Amino acid sequence: MNREQAHEILLKYMKGENYITHSYAVEAIMRGLAKRLAPDQVEYWGIAGLLHDLDEEQCDWQHDMSVHGPTSVEILKKEGIEDPVLFDAIKAHNPKCGMKAKTNIQYALLAADPMSGFVKAVAQIYPDKKIASVKHKSVMKRFNELRFAKGANRDYMEMIEFTGLSLDDLIDVALEEMGAIADQIGL
Repeated sequence: MNREQAHEILLKYMKGENYITHSYAVEAIMRGLAKRLAPDQVEYWGIAGLLHDLDEEQCDWQHDMSVHGPTSVEILKKEGIEDPVLFDAIKAHNPKCGMKAKTNIQYALLAADPMSGFVKAVAQIYPDKKIASVKHKSVMKRFNELRFAKGANRDYMEMIEFTGLSLDDLIDVALEEMGAIADQIGL
């Protein structure tokens, strides 16, 4: 599956603009992390980021988080995709479905998902609401304010350390890669 095919699948199952822009942001972060951790798999990691929440509008995850991830895998299988590495990464981004991260792509997706929302939340407090205004120092300051963006799981973001990268690296990648697609994600 290439990026174009993955994007078609995304748009077939996902209609909400916020979900779609979130998927683009996680895709961008995953591509940036792959440049450092798996340079020969940048597109593949991007696809994992793009499709990680494919089931967001297809299952009742609000009442049962265990279905989030496995439902995406079932959708992809229905679309003729058979890719256990991708499936495991998608499932591992939600440990509540019973899959724990063990590989670099799994840890990266687990960390990139909440980081995208966290960086967006930081950008939203700036007068211009632009990611270009956000500095690394501001993200770290807000990271330590536990009431700020409390839905963004800080433990998951810190899991990036299992890849050999630091939280600082993750923040830098998120700012750079989300900044590069700021128009596409409304920041």
